[in-house]
Amino acid sequence: MNLGLAGKTALVTGASEGIGAGIAQALSAEGVTVAICARTRDKLEQTAARISAETGGRVLPIVADLGTLEGCNSFVAQAHAQLGRIDILVNNAGSAKMAAFVDMPDEVFIDAFNGKLFAAMRCARAVIEPMKAGGGGVILNITGATQQGVLLFSAGGSCNAAVRMFSKVLSLELAPLGIRVNSIAPGRIKTTRLVATFAAEAAASGSTPDMIEAKNIASIPSGRLGDPLDIANLVCFLASDLSAYINGAAISVDGGKSPLM
Repeated sequence: MNLGLAGKTALVTGASEGIGAGIAQALSAEGVTVAICARTRDKLEQTAARISAETGGRVLPIVADLGTLEGCNSFVAQAHAQLGRIDILVNNAGSAKMAAFVDMPDEVFIDAFNGKLFAAMRCARAVIEPMKAGGGGVILNITGATQQGVLLFSAGGSCNAAVRMFSKVLSLELAPLGIRVNSIAPGRIKTTRLVATFAAEAAASGSTPDMIEAKNIASIPSGRLGDPLDIANLVCFLASDLSAYINGAAISVDGGKSPLM
């Protein structure tokens, strides 16, 4: 299926590895010129070079700390200056520490919201004018789990839920400008971060990473962990005009694990 994305430009945050890198690769394969950002230069540049070699597309690496207003504005400004326009923004950056709430200082919540919710807000604010000038655009926010609680994940879960609501409200405000906003909630996606989580859980419980992975898979109706491309393929569809009537939606990609809400 031709998604009609060739010639468009996209910004993908948190894209040096994992889901973000998968999204950048899928967009590049569709003919989109992509700017990616992360805080670590070497890994970011290696990812950009790999994707470009595999797809033949232009992938622009920009080092930025999206935990600050200056970092967000710098990323968008540099990308806009070099790409000439902005059609798509994918806010994927952000993570949170897992710990019991009673052991968690305020700073853990502040860091989580700063690196994810506020990064998404600031990048979204910065792309509105370029998107308006180009006749519209698409903003997609990757949230993580929002439909059920995850043990020891109060900071991350709270932040994900906030990003989901922010996406819905922003979609109402930007619809008259021709800018659509949707959010995507990945389930258990097999990335280096998830593998590390399994290892930590195994160490804490006296189990093994393979046993922890098997336990997780057993709870997923589809019978497997997700792949970054499971998220990336949906991003490509939602970024295309084929999804022109989808706006303000929150879509789970989790193999059927989430309850109906």
